[in-house]
Amino acid sequence: MKIVTVVGARPQFIKASALSRELLKSPDMEEVIIHTGQHFDSNMSDVFFEEMEIPAPKYQLDIHSLSHGAMTGRMMEEIEKVLLYERPDVVLVYGDTNSTLAGALAACKLNLKVAHVEAGLRSFNLKMPEEINRILTDRISDLLFCPTEEAVSNLNAEGFGQFQSKVVLSGDIMLDAALYYRNKADTESRILEKHDLKKNHYVLATIHRQENTDDHARLQSIIDALNELNQKTRVVVPLHPRTRNIIHDSQILTDFTIIEPVGYFDMISLISNATLIMTDSGGLQKEAYFFGKYCITLRDQTEWVELVKGGYNTLTGSDKIKILKAFDEYSVKKLSFDKPLYGDGHAAKIILVSLQEIM
Repeated sequence: MKIVTVVGARPQFIKASALSRELLKSPDMEEVIIHTGQHFDSNMSDVFFEEMEIPAPKYQLDIHSLSHGAMTGRMMEEIEKVLLYERPDVVLVYGDTNSTLAGALAACKLNLKVAHVEAGLRSFNLKMPEEINRILTDRISDLLFCPTEEAVSNLNAEGFGQFQSKVVLSGDIMLDAALYYRNKADTESRILEKHDLKKNHYVLATIHRQENTDDHARLQSIIDALNELNQKTRVVVPLHPRTRNIIHDSQILTDFTIIEPVGYFDMISLISNATLIMTDSGGLQKEAYFFGKYCITLRDQTEWVELVKGGYNTLTGSDKIKILKAFDEYSVKKLSFDKPLYGDGHAAKIILVSLQEIM
């Protein structure tokens, strides 16, 4: 059985690592990886393949820094060429990026089976490119691997029981990766020493979504909140190159610690030793929970509603007052992080069995 896996961004590399490891154990499975190039900076791409021991991509498409339409179209064109040559049994896509949608569309139009890992998530905000990507990808997928019960409920509400597709509650494959790599991160990461960080004495923050970076007022408000928070406790921000350029070009002043994007082991170390996480990322909200950290989400909606319902995550958008208030509230809050919201860390095994069953 030949599987073509399409990846292009940091969260997809992490998810792919867990499943690729299971595929390598199975003698009747062959995986061919396409890297679209959506994350092209070596700190956000190459380092993940190296340290996570993911098989090197057979195809590097090098498609990036384009508008959504141009990027998705170019990716479809190049992925289609690979699929016509490789003739896989299944095309596997992850998450909600342009790479996800391009891989699914190219496969579907060639009448190839599509498997979507992290299916069923919804923010119910169609202004988000990611929401459009995940809805369309789900609709044309043959296998939909849902990380949570909430995701399954979303698909049921959309009538997927009437479609010729199979919905599987797999658990979250990012939990597989976090559990597998956390000990290695403890021994191999030197990120705390490099930046003179002390355990539970800093806040880890990330900003990269276009809804924040491309809106000057929202970005300014978030930066103002981080600047003020940094007067109380150190704030550390691994900054995406695109966001760094926007902040520079907008002449927004920052008063916190900015570092280069980091690899997965360093990110695990930063998360697990932080006081609290602040982010507009999807994956980092879950990783915060995996490592027992509260999260302030700098967005107006989240796909991970179970975290908000449980009190582990607070949605503040870009509102400075709400951000600072949430930080103060979490400083005294005590909750257990033992609930199995995302499965038991064996999502990759469940996905592998389902893939084998469709042949």
